[in-house]
Amino acid sequence: MGDNKRSGASTDRSRKRYRSDGTPVWGKRSIDGPGVWVSCVKGKEKQTVGELYDVFEHLAAEMWPEDGAGDVTGRDLRGDDATGMVRDDEEEEEEEEDLEKQIAKELAAIKRPRKEQRFANCLTNTTCVVFIACKAPVDPVRLVLKHIENVRDTGVTHTRYTLRLTPVVNTCVANAPEIKSLFQRVLKSFTSEDAEPAYRYKIELRMRNHNTLSRQAVIDTIVECMPTEYTVDLEHAQVFVLVEVFKSVCGISIVKDYYELQKFNVMELANLKNGEGKFAEGGRVGANQQTRIREVKI
Repeated sequence: MGDNKRSGASTDRSRKRYRSDGTPVWGKRSIDGPGVWVSCVKGKEKQTVGELYDVFEHLAAEMWPEDGAGDVTGRDLRGDDATGMVRDDEEEEEEEEDLEKQIAKELAAIKRPRKEQRFANCLTNTTCVVFIACKAPVDPVRLVLKHIENVRDTGVTHTRYTLRLTPVVNTCVANAPEIKSLFQRVLKSFTSEDAEPAYRYKIELRMRNHNTLSRQAVIDTIVECMPTEYTVDLEHAQVFVLVEVFKSVCGISIVKDYYELQKFNVMELANLKNGEGKFAEGGRVGANQQTRIREVKI
C-alpha cells in the first residue's frame, strides 16, 4: 500500500504540465507573471519600489477603477438630513455609530494584505534591477505607456531613482521552447488588437546574468515565429519586440514608438521636456541625482 502511494506521488511529480493551448510548462521561477522591469540608481532599489508603487497605484486607479469604492450615505457630517431638518440626539448617536463603522471599514481597506494589491515586488537580488509584477486587470504595457506619455508631456517623473521601464506581457523560463511559446502568445494578442497587416520590426534584446542561451539563439527563436509579412528594419522600425532575459527568466512585449519615447527612460524624457540646464537646477531630480545616473550603466 505504501509502495503504491510513493509510486503515485513519483508519477505526479514527473508528469509534465501543459497549458490550455497544448504547450508544455518546463519549470517554475520566482519572478512570475506580467510586470515591469526597472533599471534604477545603484543602491536605491528599495526606494525605487516604493516610489513606483505610488505611481502605478495612482495610474491603475484611474485606468482600472475598482468597484464599490466611495459609497455615499444619505447623511452629511453636519447632523442635517436631506430635508434640512435638524435631527434629535438619538439620530446623532446613530450617525456617530455609522461614522465609526465607516472609519473602521476604510481602515480595513487600507490595511488589506499586500497579496490583494495590484502590484508586487519580486526580489531580483541584483543591484540596479527591480521587477514589479502586475495583477489582472492591469496591463503593464498600457500602464507604462501612460506613465511615459505623462512624463513626456509634463516633464515631471514623480520619481527620484527610477531610470528605464520595460513592460513585459508575461514571463517564462529562459529556454528556447518556452520563449517560442510565450512569443507566439504575445504576438497573437498584439495582432488581434492591431489591424495593420504588416510592420517593419526590430528586436530589442537585453540579457543579464544569463549564460545558457546565446543572444543569437534567442533572436533566431523570435525571428522564426514572425509572420512572413513582417520585415526586419534596424533603422526605421515601426514596432519593437522587447525581450528581457534575466537569470533563468524571460519576458516579452511588443510596443511602438520605443525610440521616440527614449526607450522608456523617464529621466531622458524629463530632460528633453525641461532642458538640461533647467532640469538640473529646478527639476524633479537635481544635479546630485544626475551624478548618480552616470554611475549606472543602463
